[in-house]
Amino acid sequence: MTQNFITHDDLVIVVRLLAALAIGGMIGLERSLHGRPAGFRTHSLVCLASALLMLVTVYQLHWMTEVPLDTIRADPTRMAQGIMTGIGFLGAGVIFKEGLNVRGLTTAASIWITSAIGILVGIGFYLPAILGAVLTLAVLALFRLIENKLPSEYYAHHVLSFDRKNVMNEEAVHKLIGKHGFSLANLSSRLSEGGKLFEYRMTIRSRDQRAVEALSKHLRGLRQVKEFRITPVGD
Repeated sequence: MTQNFITHDDLVIVVRLLAALAIGGMIGLERSLHGRPAGFRTHSLVCLASALLMLVTVYQLHWMTEVPLDTIRADPTRMAQGIMTGIGFLGAGVIFKEGLNVRGLTTAASIWITSAIGILVGIGFYLPAILGAVLTLAVLALFRLIENKLPSEYYAHHVLSFDRKNVMNEEAVHKLIGKHGFSLANLSSRLSEGGKLFEYRMTIRSRDQRAVEALSKHLRGLRQVKEFRITPVGD
């Protein structure tokens, strides 16, 4: 008779790890296709690591062989809590500030939910794991299309620089922005370049994204304007 070296528990562990790898890869692939810093490999590893750590508690009888079970018992909920806490640091790493704009929030959220799905796969709770993966992909991919079709206001951070001795007053700035279909959400000012330049910093909004091109073209033709920047607010 040949001895069976692969047990039922071994097969379950292999299936759960492969499932976690596949689900994490699918979510990460969507992020990679949109050029996000945490993509295919990152999400795959996050989901796989979460599943591995949960298997430590689910199959604690396999490795607590020299300790009486009545003495020590690992708590799976505490392991899940520790995983989610650790993922918070990884998620914070993909959030970065680009000028006045903060980006990476959606990617950080996708890493967080990928970790949660990995926990579910690790304990063998397949139905909510698969459903969660499908809904996550729907939010990342399909909701983007819906969001683009919804009537919404377009926001952008706008920086306008002038020579300190030739500054456009605030009333003229309001008229300039309003003339191109924008309204001001806020406005601040400061000196830069060692006091040589005067900057207006503002958040502008409009219901027509094409207004950005018209505003940019007009500003390029103004000799009074030394520098300008229009940065769309995104995720």
